[in-house]
Amino acid sequence: MPEAASKRSLPPILIIFLTILIDMIGFGIVIPVLPLYSLHFGASPWEIGLLFGSFSLMQLIFAPILGRWSDRIGRRPILLMSILGTAISFLVLGFANSLWMLFLGRMLDGMSGGNISTAQAYIADVTPLEKRSSAMGIIGAAFGLGFVIGPAIGGLLGHYSIQLPFFVAAGLAFINTLAILLFLPETLSEEQRKTHSAAGVPLLQTLASAKDTPLGNLMLCSLLSTMAFSLVTALFTLFTENRLQWHARENGMLFAYIGILGVLIQGGLLRRIVPRTGEKPLIVLGAILLCISIAALPLNSNVAWVVLASSGLSIGNSLVTPMLSGLASKSADAQSQGAILGLMQSIASFGRMIGPAIGGFLLNFDLHHAELPYGISPFWFSAVLMALGTITALRLVPKNHTVHLQQAQ
Repeated sequence: MPEAASKRSLPPILIIFLTILIDMIGFGIVIPVLPLYSLHFGASPWEIGLLFGSFSLMQLIFAPILGRWSDRIGRRPILLMSILGTAISFLVLGFANSLWMLFLGRMLDGMSGGNISTAQAYIADVTPLEKRSSAMGIIGAAFGLGFVIGPAIGGLLGHYSIQLPFFVAAGLAFINTLAILLFLPETLSEEQRKTHSAAGVPLLQTLASAKDTPLGNLMLCSLLSTMAFSLVTALFTLFTENRLQWHARENGMLFAYIGILGVLIQGGLLRRIVPRTGEKPLIVLGAILLCISIAALPLNSNVAWVVLASSGLSIGNSLVTPMLSGLASKSADAQSQGAILGLMQSIASFGRMIGPAIGGFLLNFDLHHAELPYGISPFWFSAVLMALGTITALRLVPKNHTVHLQQAQ
């Protein structure tokens, strides 16, 4: 049973929800503000791209490390440390007076961003196996809601001061740190922590120990779907600006709609569906929806068409992402939850790092070939990735095959 952190108590799932929500609000705040903020320090477009990529690179490296540590020393200390790191990173960004400080802030945030895998492991600790995947929808709901709130806050506050959004994000993270300290109990007993001694195993070693298990197809499916979805989201506003002459207001409204749709699906609908269908059918259905929606998006410049395709994107991603996390959690024993979910988070971070880079290259190809509809090359490449993701999803093992990641000698 969880160890009490305090006589005062709030539902642990609520604290975890707030942890991820604040993370995503902070991430969303950055989206409309950071590029403009970077220009104040003379950043080139290439440097701005590196600035965004540095976050995912640090997540790629540190998510499995934090996951391993959470298996060894407990979930609560890692969540405290990582949320505090996020708060400090936003302060660094807010007080920045040079470009290198922006890089430092983003890299610190990426290093501490491994708290998502720890939060997933926490939910796995307190949730029965048969309800595991639907519980992971709570994280998806926090993602969606943060994606609605974050850009809106960033755009509103950035109108008054370019630094203000970062200070607000830091304040939210400090409040969340206090909530974890006061109200969140530990879920791993002292005996469970002592049985795990693999903290700090390098990423490649962790990956090698998992590749020949049922996690192999899970990781590949996660990589393909994350690459495809991040490619589209990175180029989406450029696409709507070119095709529909939309500006920040119109895009903000559509992003809010996409986020709300994701919240409804991941925060409520999945709880009713998963016990009846299991994870695999929903992953396959979501991958097919993503593939069709992405391929259809550049075929028409009609507003209704774009909204319909965006709805398919939101629904598909809302099915694929939490179901993959839930299936990965079911494939892990109690001592490997943090490591395996951290590994899945690293795979997703790698996809978020390279997806937009490939998309930008292919969009540049479109610009040099006037006969091609704007955005068709990157979006159709993304659709091909999702077609491969669908094939991979069909090969997933739908039942529980427990995996334990061995420590290297």
